[in-house]
Amino acid sequence: MNVDYLLAQYAAGDRQFESADLTGASLYRAHLEGIGLPGANLVGANLSGASLSSANLNKANLIGANLSGADLRAADLSGATLIGANLSGAKLGEANLADITISGANLGGANLSKVNLSGAVLASANLSGAILNATRLQAANMSGANLSHASLVEADLSQANLQGANLAGANLHQTILTNAVLDNANLSGTSLQGAALAAKS
Repeated sequence: MNVDYLLAQYAAGDRQFESADLTGASLYRAHLEGIGLPGANLVGANLSGASLSSANLNKANLIGANLSGADLRAADLSGATLIGANLSGAKLGEANLADITISGANLGGANLSKVNLSGAVLASANLSGAILNATRLQAANMSGANLSHASLVEADLSQANLQGANLAGANLHQTILTNAVLDNANLSGTSLQGAALAAKS
């Protein structure tokens, strides 16, 4: 799909672009609030600084996409694939990222407060300095992830796989870690005040 056509249709009031092919598209700082792109192909697309709040990106393919600084608050990204995507500094508050595949992605400094990441695959992802307060991460695969200096206050990581994860300097105040796997995780300098730590190995 041509980007100019998409923007023209959006400006005319159309919001539904299911399974659109926008491979490599440049939508830098585009205003696309509430757009429907379920199942869309956005491989390698540039969406940096874009306004995508309340967008439907369910099962979208965003491999290698640039979403740095994008506004994705309350967006539905459930089942989406973001392997190797750049989400540094993105706003993802109250977004739905259940069952998302985001291995190796850069989420450094991203705001993921109150986001649903249950069952998500975040293996080897960079979440250093990310804000994950009250985020749902039940049964998430975060093995080898970098969570250094991340804020996970009141987050739910029950049954999460944190094997080999770097949690150095992270804030885990009131965090739920019941039955989480913490083998070989780096917890140096981590604040665990009030955390539920019944972990399994």
